[in-house]
Amino acid sequence: MSHAPAPAASHDPYAPLRIPNFRWFVGSIMAMAMGAQIQGVVVAWQMYAVTHDPLALGMVGLAEAAPFIGFALYAGHVADIRDRRRVALTALAVLLAAAGALAVASRMLLGQGRPSVGIRWTIYAVIVVCGAARSFLLPARNALGADLVPRPLYPSAVAWRTGIWQVAAFSGPALGGMLYAWVGATVSYAVAAMMMMAALIAVARIDAPPRAAVARAEPLLASVRAGLSFLFTRPLFLGAITLDLLAVLFGGAVAILPIFAEEILHVGPQGLGALRAAPAVGAVLMSGILALRPPPGRAGRLFLWAVALFGLSMVAFALSRWFWVSLAILAASGAADMLSVYFRGTMTQVLVPSNMLGRISAVNQIFIGSSNEIGAFESGVAAKLLGTVPSVVLGGIITVVVTAITAWRVPALRRMDRLDDQQVL
Repeated sequence: MSHAPAPAASHDPYAPLRIPNFRWFVGSIMAMAMGAQIQGVVVAWQMYAVTHDPLALGMVGLAEAAPFIGFALYAGHVADIRDRRRVALTALAVLLAAAGALAVASRMLLGQGRPSVGIRWTIYAVIVVCGAARSFLLPARNALGADLVPRPLYPSAVAWRTGIWQVAAFSGPALGGMLYAWVGATVSYAVAAMMMMAALIAVARIDAPPRAAVARAEPLLASVRAGLSFLFTRPLFLGAITLDLLAVLFGGAVAILPIFAEEILHVGPQGLGALRAAPAVGAVLMSGILALRPPPGRAGRLFLWAVALFGLSMVAFALSRWFWVSLAILAASGAADMLSVYFRGTMTQVLVPSNMLGRISAVNQIFIGSSNEIGAFESGVAAKLLGTVPSVVLGGIITVVVTAITAWRVPALRRMDRLDDQQVL
């Protein structure tokens, strides 16, 4: 007996937001993301201001990626055997302390005219701590999100939470750029710390269901092995994760946006905030479409086209010499990236058993979350060796080529239809 897709009229886009726990959950995501984005803009601009070295910007990404990757598998194991809410609270407390440490360091090291090398290595050290904290936060938070809503609401919940994150990603960089220009680094870091405090309070208000604390404890190696086996024996996951890894690794340009802002577009720290926020504008618009409409058909093809468009957008951005054109191109790249994020996030929650979500999210973050930081390091190195514009153009071209190869080599991904029709693997 065939099953026809549910009519669009039956789709209730606001159902997840009627759940109080989910509202606190997305509130914490927005506050934490705003704090992280403000901190990221200030760190990038402050680092470039004291070094004028693109490699130093790349090293910031590497400083976060190394612990992020190093703790990821253990963090996923912890998310599946411990109270996910408590794990998230602990990680947020560490991020709060890190933002406060940056504020104190900026005040003490730069406010008294000390050599810039002090603030440089202090930033690296604090970012290492942030990377470790995020490594535990993300799998616990992703798994906790699945505990808070019924399974039929997963696609809509993913659209709302990723969209709200993008709202923060839009407002956070713009606010960070303005704060840095108006009140300096110390106050900007203090504002980031307040955002982390708000995120911690929101998670504390979540009444986590019993499932979050009753997962069966397994030996660490056996637990990690089971998660890796689940992932690497399923071409859908492996193809999607690998494609996104390579796209962000080679196609991103966020780490070297300070160079575009100062030397190519000549727009200063306020312009840098706008450039970092522009992708989120497109992502917010796309997330609104995804949240208010039923899950799209031909999801696999849509995902592949989105990644290819992201790569083409990076090529166009590198060649642009007009600020407003660059903003529009970055917005288009954000819309394409939002489609990719939605596809992977929904696929994970729909296809992965609940008791493995922490481990799969951890492996997923090694491939994808760390690719942002490693991609930042790659961007800095490539800009140093090839020049800023050629490095971004080459990265965009590589992204398009990798997308074509993935479409050819993983036909199951290309043929995947509606995400809400898929079954747990």
